[in-house]
Amino acid sequence: MADWIHYEDYVVGERRLLGSRAVSEDDLLRFSREFDPQPFHIDKAAAEKSIYGGLIASGWHICAIAMRVICDSFLAKAAALGSPGVEQIRYINPMRPGDVLTVWYTVLEVRLSTSKPDRGILLTEIDIENQKSEKVATIRGYSMVGRRP
Repeated sequence: MADWIHYEDYVVGERRLLGSRAVSEDDLLRFSREFDPQPFHIDKAAAEKSIYGGLIASGWHICAIAMRVICDSFLAKAAALGSPGVEQIRYINPMRPGDVLTVWYTVLEVRLSTSKPDRGILLTEIDIENQKSEKVATIRGYSMVGRRP
């Protein structure tokens, strides 16, 4: 645990590029069929007639991709203790088949827990952009992180 990322390592204002992930049409359809089977997520013909003019991913799929990139980039090496919740999720532009999503992580606030002295609370914003640098979504939420022993 000595090389883990602890509460004390987070700095307000720090912005990190975490990584990218491509999304194929098969990925989009597989996720949507299982978890969000709305016509504009699973049916090409219906999606073309929708306000979106084609298939788009579920917002939950965008969040799941962001979470995977976060875990792969640093969370698995952090003294992470989970999250007490998400304050806000905004879907700004649709994710479409073939998009490559890039995830950014910004620390907005750090504070010690008032009830548990072994941990701190972070408020972070996750920005998800596509390959055109268009913002696809933002997630603002809290994380609990262990303090350095």
